Amino acid sequence: MTILEKIIESKRTDVRDQKTRTRYRDLEQSIHFCGKTLSLSGSLTAENSTGIIAEFKRMSPSKGIINTVSTVEEVTTGYAGSGAAGLSVLTDPEYFGGSCRDLTLAKELNSIAVLRKDFIIDEFQVIESKAAGADAVLLIAAVLQRDQFRQIAVLAKSLGMEVVLEVHSASEIEMADENVDIIGVNNRDLKTFMVNIDTSAEMAEKIPGHYVKISESGISSPETVNILRQAGYDGFLIGELFMGSGDPVGAFSRFVKEIK
Repeated sequence: MTILEKIIESKRTDVRDQKTRTRYRDLEQSIHFCGKTLSLSGSLTAENSTGIIAEFKRMSPSKGIINTVSTVEEVTTGYAGSGAAGLSVLTDPEYFGGSCRDLTLAKELNSIAVLRKDFIIDEFQVIESKAAGADAVLLIAAVLQRDQFRQIAVLAKSLGMEVVLEVHSASEIEMADENVDIIGVNNRDLKTFMVNIDTSAEMAEKIPGHYVKISESGISSPETVNILRQAGYDGFLIGELFMGSGDPVGAFSRFVKEIK
């Protein structure tokens, strides 16, 4: 069994347990459920945008513990204050040490769009995302069947959230439809967890022009951002580089200053 298969198996169990403990009605009564959402795609494509979606991430299956000291409050407000175009918050507890509470804190403390990054496989998680304050949700092509993806994406859009479709191959781009706002190319192969930044460069021209394009994982220098921007990317999701530095906000601020 691959790491991805283990994660999805665990996620199915977690979602099933959540459904027994939480009623849809309770989620829909959240103060965030009927609140207005912010446009992540709009922020990424705005004039003078840094294009950086800065991520709060405590740990990962490939790197283990990254940073369990820095808080959601200090990191996300620091990112936002230093020019982040958006925030990404990992909400998976078992493999990434996150929670929906982290996302809610990021939403309540900041005035930029917040992306829920998780392995979303069920409509329940979409309702949960909106209740927690997400402005956008990440849907991974590698873990969803086409019909399942469409059903989840339609629900997300109906609740006012944007949809980021994460792909790793040209064939997965075919899953994109009118419900997708952003296509994110993951430079990390989720089957092997190996990273190859050339994946984004090779995929750039294969993504239809009307989608906002972002590159995810493995971005380690401002030079890489500049190269990928010239290739047509509007945004760059970066987490480990900042979170693993010991000073996430300082690392982000220095990085942004070096982007052309």
